[in-house]
Amino acid sequence: MAGLKADSPLPESMTVHGQSRVLEIGFSDGAQFRIPFELMRVYSPSAEVQGHGPGQEVLQTGKRDVTVVDIEQVGHYAVKPTFSDCHDSGLFTWEYLYFLGAEQEALWRQYEERLQAAGVQRDAPMLSAAGSHCGHSH
Repeated sequence: MAGLKADSPLPESMTVHGQSRVLEIGFSDGAQFRIPFELMRVYSPSAEVQGHGPGQEVLQTGKRDVTVVDIEQVGHYAVKPTFSDCHDSGLFTWEYLYFLGAEQEALWRQYEERLQAAGVQRDAPMLSAAGSHCGHSH
């Protein structure tokens, strides 16, 4: 996921909308997406969320009101957002952002199915490790 395929659309515009909690991104093929921060957070490509292999994913809850407090470009292939819950280890490649935008309906459905299967609510607080507060306001 680190590299770009030669035919991958590239972002031409990107706006972080703090009030509505969406990342607006326009790609070179004309596609425009408004990706909710919550979707980005629950599908973060980080090992903390995805695990280190199939079946190791960590179901994320309590992320409805998460915001992006910072976002930095990584090379010419990705951005690294810092979320208000202190999560900052996901590198969102252009390809992955395109996937999130294009597939968000199906991804929301899968997320809701995973919540139901686990018997937890979307807004249930995440169990966090002691001392994990990062100092951002939530």
